Amino acid sequence: MTKIKYDLELIKFITLFENITRSKVKDLIKREDNLIYIVQQGEIGKAIGKKASNIIKLERILNKKVRVIEFSDDLEKFIRNVIMPLRVQQIDIVDKIATIKSPDSRTRGLLIGRAAVNLRNFESIIKRFFEIDEIKVV
Repeated sequence: MTKIKYDLELIKFITLFENITRSKVKDLIKREDNLIYIVQQGEIGKAIGKKASNIIKLERILNKKVRVIEFSDDLEKFIRNVIMPLRVQQIDIVDKIATIKSPDSRTRGLLIGRAAVNLRNFESIIKRFFEIDEIKVV
């Protein structure tokens, strides 16, 4: 788990999101071209809105891609939420190493990404809340 600090810009993004969606933000991760909002458990439906109306509105206002992930206290459930919409067979957590078993090679490729970029991104999100060393895909 890492200590999180927000600058003024991120606080503005969080406030805008909460005002539009009427849902509580637990965390916000800003990447070059997109924003990843982590919302409280049970708030994902409210955050996305009917037919993704809130996401579309936010993307138009911010001119950035917006992704919403639902937080969970359960590490396995949170990993599943982070890698959504990809579906996996099972997730095993042993000695701070999460092993994701993918159903096919296509899903495995999407999970890992070119030069393991996707996998490292997923890892960085999960490490903000849980103490894990790494994620492996088999």
